[in-house]
Amino acid sequence: MSVKNGLVEDNQPRWLNMEPDGLVLLVHAQPGAKRSEVVGPFGDALKIRLAAPPIEGRANEELIRFLAVLLGATKRQVEIVSGPGSRRKRVRVSGVSPRLDVIRRLDVSG
Repeated sequence: MSVKNGLVEDNQPRWLNMEPDGLVLLVHAQPGAKRSEVVGPFGDALKIRLAAPPIEGRANEELIRFLAVLLGATKRQVEIVSGPGSRRKRVRVSGVSPRLDVIRRLDVSG
C-alpha cells in the first residue's frame, strides 16, 4: 500500500474500493458471534464477525453500527448497497477519506 499526503494511493486491499466521497468495502459477514470484530481478509472480502443474529435485519444493523464506530462515521454515512440478505455485502461509507489510519483500523492482517 503506498501513501501520498496521508491517503492510500494504490495496492489497497482487494476488499476496499475508494470513491470520490468515501469508501466501498466488500464484506463477508459472520452473524451470531460473541462480539463484533474485524477478523481480516477472507478471499477478496473483509471478514467481520457480528454480535447479532441473522434475524429481522439485526446483523445488518450491527454491521452498520460497528463500521460507523470503527471508522468514526455516523450510522447515516454507512449503507449496505448490495447483499442485505447475504453474508457477502458491499458497504459504502460516505464522507470517510481513504487515509492510512482509517485503512489500518480495518486491515488487521498487517
